[in-house]
Amino acid sequence: MSPDKRLFLLDAYALIYRAYYAFIKNPRYNSKGLNTSAILGFTNTLLDILNNENPTHIAVVFDHPSPTFRHKMFKEYKANRETTPEDIKISVPYIKNIIKAFNIPVIDKAGFEADDIIGTLAKISEKKGYKCYMMTPDKDFGQLVSENIFIYKPKRFGNDAEIIGIEEIKKKYNINNPLQVIDILTLWGDTSDNVPGVPGIGEKTAISLISKFGSVEELVNNVDKLKGKQKENVANSFEQIGLSKKLVTIVNDVPVDFNENDLKISSPDNNSLKLIFDELEFKNLFKRLFNKETEKKEIKPASQLSLFDNISDTSKDNFINSNLKDINTTEHNYYIADNEQKRSDLINILSNQKEFCFDTETTSLDVHSAELVCISFSFKNNESYVVPISEKYEMAKSEVWEFKNIFENENIKKIGQNIKYDIHILKNYDINVKGALFDTMIAHYLIQPELRHNIDFLSEHFLSYKKIPTENLIGKKGKHQLSMRNIPFEKIVEYAGEDSDITWQLKNKLEEQLIIHKLENLFNAVEMPLIYVLATMEKNGVTINTETLNNYSIELRDEIIEVEKDIFKLTGTIFNISSPKQLGEILFDKLKITDKTKKTKTKQYSTSEETLTKLIDKHPIIRKILDYRSLKKLLNTYVDALPKLINPKTLKIHSSFNQFITATGRLSSTNPNLQNIPIREERGRKIRKSFISSDNEHILIAADYSQIELRIMAHMSEDSNMISAFVNNEDIHTATAAKIFNLSNDAVTKDMRRIAKTANFGIIYGISAFGLSQNLKISRNEAKELIDNYFVTYPNIKTYMDNNILSARQKGYVQTIMGRKRYLKDINSQNAIVRGNAERNAINAPIQGSAADIIKLAMINIHSELTNSNLKTKMILQVHDELVFDVYKPEMEEIKSMVREKMENVIKLKVPLIVDLGSGINWFEAH
Repeated sequence: MSPDKRLFLLDAYALIYRAYYAFIKNPRYNSKGLNTSAILGFTNTLLDILNNENPTHIAVVFDHPSPTFRHKMFKEYKANRETTPEDIKISVPYIKNIIKAFNIPVIDKAGFEADDIIGTLAKISEKKGYKCYMMTPDKDFGQLVSENIFIYKPKRFGNDAEIIGIEEIKKKYNINNPLQVIDILTLWGDTSDNVPGVPGIGEKTAISLISKFGSVEELVNNVDKLKGKQKENVANSFEQIGLSKKLVTIVNDVPVDFNENDLKISSPDNNSLKLIFDELEFKNLFKRLFNKETEKKEIKPASQLSLFDNISDTSKDNFINSNLKDINTTEHNYYIADNEQKRSDLINILSNQKEFCFDTETTSLDVHSAELVCISFSFKNNESYVVPISEKYEMAKSEVWEFKNIFENENIKKIGQNIKYDIHILKNYDINVKGALFDTMIAHYLIQPELRHNIDFLSEHFLSYKKIPTENLIGKKGKHQLSMRNIPFEKIVEYAGEDSDITWQLKNKLEEQLIIHKLENLFNAVEMPLIYVLATMEKNGVTINTETLNNYSIELRDEIIEVEKDIFKLTGTIFNISSPKQLGEILFDKLKITDKTKKTKTKQYSTSEETLTKLIDKHPIIRKILDYRSLKKLLNTYVDALPKLINPKTLKIHSSFNQFITATGRLSSTNPNLQNIPIREERGRKIRKSFISSDNEHILIAADYSQIELRIMAHMSEDSNMISAFVNNEDIHTATAAKIFNLSNDAVTKDMRRIAKTANFGIIYGISAFGLSQNLKISRNEAKELIDNYFVTYPNIKTYMDNNILSARQKGYVQTIMGRKRYLKDINSQNAIVRGNAERNAINAPIQGSAADIIKLAMINIHSELTNSNLKTKMILQVHDELVFDVYKPEMEEIKSMVREKMENVIKLKVPLIVDLGSGINWFEAH
């Protein structure tokens, strides 16, 4: 047999679905709103094969849309299948065009499934001397494996590709021949294909029975050797077994041509690929069509490029972006203001502008250590001014201060891309930027929150312009990356000038879009003023008591040791608890706590938190393991990590607050991620003890909105019962429980209140009866009855939810009180899973987003009062619905009164906004 004849047969829809669902939590969209997840994933998989496996022959096999012979045999075949998601339907023509552009044959056949075509071609290829690799994650193909036919499972989630041959199949199913996979599938059945199988027989039992009897025929002949319910089920399923076997058997005699020349790998049509990738905005994917650079490079014209040519990255960029303008094809004037007279002339010009764009180039992304290399300004298309800044701080400060009056002029609007960073940098030189702001990154975030917002993406999308890549200047990120300080200034000028020039041009485009989408008020009244608030908060920082953390670290380590001892005692052995592999073997092989085990893609037992939580009542070790993990996470993520984040100059932690990350409008934070500090359990709350006031003259105050999301729900739904409870200052969970259980408030028990609280917050997130049953550990029928009673109690909430979903289906988006939009592309999907996720967002996004808008507006108002009144108190943290202040003690009562007034009266709702205030020497006490 020739080792060179390697045929790859790709199971198209199996790979397309796999790609689509791999991105389901973070789908990829291009600027036109097309979900490109399935296309991108499939194409990446195809390129992996072409570049890494070097097939000599290849084909991609699709299911034909017409019914198959199996449907004629069994009309309910695949009747349970969800409708194909619309995004996949839209993606398939693109995928087929990409396959054809690679000059790879697309094969289908009326009346047959892709499995049958692949089976037929595989068996023919084997006879013709090929090694055949069936590329699919589908278990059914195990029956086709032979000496020269393999299953090829593509790599996923960082795991290598898996090649499965005869021995792997025999070991997996404990059988002697891969053909016995048919018998296992016959008994097991297949819910996705609606293959009946035998009642009560799952994968493990099917494997056990075929291992013992060899085939379903022998099992039927020896049914008397079975016992109990199993014997009864098999005896009653003889006819069903015969049907199931026919349904799961992949036929290998499909009337399909095996044309070796058609299947042979050939060079792709690069021009066609370029057009498709340009339309899809796959700007990096075309690069993957070429091998990595070699020492010797031969640059060919674009028309002569072939799939495996070695060309430079720059040439690749020019090829795929040949329809984009760039700095070499655009007339531009970037001036250098490199002496006092030129700077003075520039300042005079800027003084007469109503607005200008500026951008800083620095030595670091860390705002606390970064030094200015230059500042660029733009106020006219294709024109900018670049001001070099000296390396020595005193000289640099003198140069920057020449622009102080310009930056601090409140009558001139300042434009930038992620302008908060530039505000921080200028603050390092004692310049306080003032005046109205326009941040292009945040403007685009409001317009298209699901997409990327970096300047490279925005310039290509809105201006059809390709910016100079940063790596062209400083090299690729890593230890060999250059500092801006080490780059000849003549190179920096073009790059820096382009930054401010492009940002200026983007501002004009995005301003129009804000008006079109009716987002200008949200942008100008909330998001832009908030930049100053966040910059000040970040600069203020928060003081950390490292001694408290060190003591807590010792306490947690002692607890971990004790929990470890308990686990080892329960298992009777010592093992690595943090190793999923070892833990899985202990739980499911040694202790056998369940026979319904779930395995990962790497064939290890799943020991995820979700898996273990479902088994929590099966064995006492489960609670111990979850406890162990909780302790380790607290220790590693926060207790031991926080001291490392303390700035050596300020001796404080300066978290970064981000406005453009979450689709709901909520702020996020990094270094540390304050939003994720676990506070539901006592151990997590203790971390707050380490967040302390700045000195003895200060004390912390925490101001937290009480049940703001439920209050917003009451306002938006206009439900009279819920409004009445809030207006009368009743405990909402007790009031809800009283109405659901038809009792007086006094008769409500703690357990009833807990159930009502779970329902109250669950409904906001569109919880299902199944979800509620899991949360409350009650039956699904009880959960459904609870939800039904809830909607009887609060009928307008049900109406609000239904109306929101209906409105979203018509408009494609939902809105907050202040007009923030959440686009829901899948709201009309025929796929229930995809549609259900969008419907939950339609219910929750307006509530979460409104809460985000309200606290942002409150922060702006409080910041303004602190600044205008020259108060020494500082706002230092924002977490969820809570604000934390480092309060100068003599200002305590004034601050409490002011904060409460600003937060509770920030917006007029149909119910009162209530703020809980607390104070203490640390955050734990204050909250």
